[in-house]
This record gives sequence, C-alpha cells and structure tokens, in this order.
Amino acid sequence: MYRLIRRVLPLCALAMATAGIASAQGIAANKKLPASMLKKVAPRTARKSDPISAFGVNKAYGGTGKSSAVTVGIPGVDSLANWSDQFISPGFDPNGNAESVWPYTMVGAPPESGRVTNFKAPIIPVDVDLLDANGNVVITFAGSQVAKVVYNSPVFESYSYPSGDGQYDDEMMRTQFWDRIHRSGEESSDNGYHNYLKPSVKTTRHMQIPNAFWAVFVDANGNPLAAAIDEVEFGNLLFPATFPFDNSTPVGAAENSGDITTKDISTFLFNNVYLYSGGNPNNCCILGFHTYDFEPGIPSNGNRERRYVLNYSSWISPGLFFFGFEDITALSHEMSETFDDPFINNVTPWWLSQDAFTGGANCQDNLEVGDVVEVLTTNPVYAAAVDGQTYHLQNEALLPWFAFQSPSHARNGTYSFPDETTLMSLSPGPLLPGCKPAP
Repeated sequence: MYRLIRRVLPLCALAMATAGIASAQGIAANKKLPASMLKKVAPRTARKSDPISAFGVNKAYGGTGKSSAVTVGIPGVDSLANWSDQFISPGFDPNGNAESVWPYTMVGAPPESGRVTNFKAPIIPVDVDLLDANGNVVITFAGSQVAKVVYNSPVFESYSYPSGDGQYDDEMMRTQFWDRIHRSGEESSDNGYHNYLKPSVKTTRHMQIPNAFWAVFVDANGNPLAAAIDEVEFGNLLFPATFPFDNSTPVGAAENSGDITTKDISTFLFNNVYLYSGGNPNNCCILGFHTYDFEPGIPSNGNRERRYVLNYSSWISPGLFFFGFEDITALSHEMSETFDDPFINNVTPWWLSQDAFTGGANCQDNLEVGDVVEVLTTNPVYAAAVDGQTYHLQNEALLPWFAFQSPSHARNGTYSFPDETTLMSLSPGPLLPGCKPAP
C-alpha cells in the first residue's frame, strides 16, 4: 500500500511571474501581444469542440457500450485501473434521443470495495523553444523550472479539506461517493476507499515551435510573461504520429523510454504556455486538457490496445488572469477530470452552467467536472497553503450534479468540492442538445 507521506522537494528560488522564461531579446514586434489582453479573455481548458481534443485518441476505435452493473476494468484494454457503473436520470443523448441510463467509467476501484488504488503519477516537464523564421531559438519557456513547485503542490501532497486530510482528488472521489463508503452516512464506518497518486519528476522533454505558430505576451516594459501557441501545431508536436519508434515528440519519447506507462496518470507540464484556436493568437487561451494516447497492442501485452492516460497542463503565473486562475489551477482541473472521466467518453444529460454576473456559460453533455466551474466568477478556485506556498486549486462539480440527483448523495448533500458553496443548485433540465428546453 502506498501511504501518504511528506515528500517535499526543496523549492528553488522562483521569480513566480517569469520563472524559467529566457530573455525576450530579438522577438519581432509583430510577435508581441500586450499581457493586459489576458485580463480581457476567459481562460479555460479544452472542450470536445476544440481541435486539440482529437489528438491522442484520434487513433482509437470502438467504444465501451453500456454496462448494466458495476464492473472492474474495461475488457481488452491495457490501461490504468478503472471501474464502470451507471446512473439513471431523464435526458437526451447527443442526437436528441430520449435517454435515461448513463454509463460512466472512473479511475481506481468501485467505492464500496474499500480498496486502495495507487497510481504512479509521472511529471514530464517540457521546455518550449520558440523559433524565428531562420529556425533560431528566440525564447524558451521552461517547464523544468516549475516542476518542483508543482511536485510539492496539494495535487500530490496531503492537505486538510472539509472531507478529511489527503490528496486533492482522493478527497474529491471520497466526497462524491460518501454514501457508498460509509454505512448510513456515518463517518466512523469509513471502508478505507482511496486513490493515491505517487508523483515523480521525469526526464525533461523539448518542443520547438516554428515561427508561424506562436506569439508572446509581454508586460509594459516588454518583458515576456507567457507564450501563445497554435493548438493544432501544438498537438502535432506533442503526440507521436507513429509507433513504435517515434521519439521526436514529448509523448512518444516518454512512452518509449518507459517514463510513462499505460498504468500511470501522467502530466506533461508546461510553463506559461497557452494555446490559441483558429490560427489567431487573439483566440487565446486554453490552459490544459486531458486525454489518452492510443497505441496498438503488442505481443507482450496480449495485443490489447494501449491507452496512456495523460494531461497537458500549464503553470500559470499570478496576476495574468482575473478570478484567481494561477499556478496549478489548470493542473487541478485536468487531474480531477481524469479521475472522473479518464477515457473522455462519459456522456451525461445535457447541462448548463451559467455565471449570474457575466452571463458566461458552458453547455455540455459530458462528465467534465472542471468545465462546470471554470465559467463561474464566484468561488472558482480554492486556496491551499502547503510548505509556505499558496496554491489555487479549481473547485470541481461532483457526480450528483451531473446525475441531477436531489438531494445529493455526496458528503453534506453537496454538489461541489472542496468549496461546498460553489454549486448550490442543479442545472435546468432535462435539456435537448445545445441546452434547448425540452417541450
């Protein structure tokens, strides 16, 4: 059994606003964007409508179908420990057909099993070189410079939450399945269910971005603060196009070296490297996404398809965005969604999350726990101080919110974690595709 222990790496002296970012000497004027622009955008993570969401899984095939009972492990797939179940709620599928049975797959083991599941959680720092028209390195954004402070964060370290002391996502899972791990809801009857991450910092990988696919956000003095990269080019350079000998990309090199395996939850860590869509840097900023890299089976694994579950997450320097999005907000978002939807195929009834003040909204039909909250301006993040560093975790929606469960079976009848006041009510429903009201 992997037990939660203090595993603190010494923090290097980080100038948190510009950590690991080389000088901006030589950046062409047309490559510079004012950092003040970031105050006007709504930072977010990738959604299934974004082109980047097709990378990794675009080589996959088939589906898991519907389960009629709790099952352990998707058959015929070589990947991390997982289990499947379903909930019942009226709604409509992506094609507008009435549906009431909603299967889902999550990491670990069924909550009522009382099992402890340990996951290796490799952190692969990625240093990004931005190239000029002649192929020369103009500036580098070094993920390696923030690896230690991320390693020491409450995503991997124990912290005290309303549900108890532990790692962030372990406590989230325990909170949303409170009724299944405690008899009659009594805390003294805890069955010992846990999902632990065991992090390690692996070999730093490198990406070089051609001149046509990047821009840099600079402050009033011309100092570089963040990079903006075309999301399609980023996906092409991050994921391997072929197997088994493609070491030209960070994911391919990490797979072939054994730094990541199909049993792990892997993080590809970047430093203030954000993505833009539509070929236009003004369409910024995607800060993270989770997915898996599909690879075909080989004789040594019984020719089962392989799924390397992973995320791209960017460290976010403080003060760049409004509403507290900084440091590990993106990483905590993607990790939580990995726990609840590791294979990005958990379909739910259509749901609408809308901010009462800005009118910003998400309309989706999947079990993406962070997407519900990232549009909100009230309590979107949760501050947690660990070893003298304050981190900003994103609050997450819980399974009962997606299941339109009233009252919620989660701890204290809540719909969000760790701040139980972030979500106080359910989405309207049932909704048709596009969140149109049903007749």
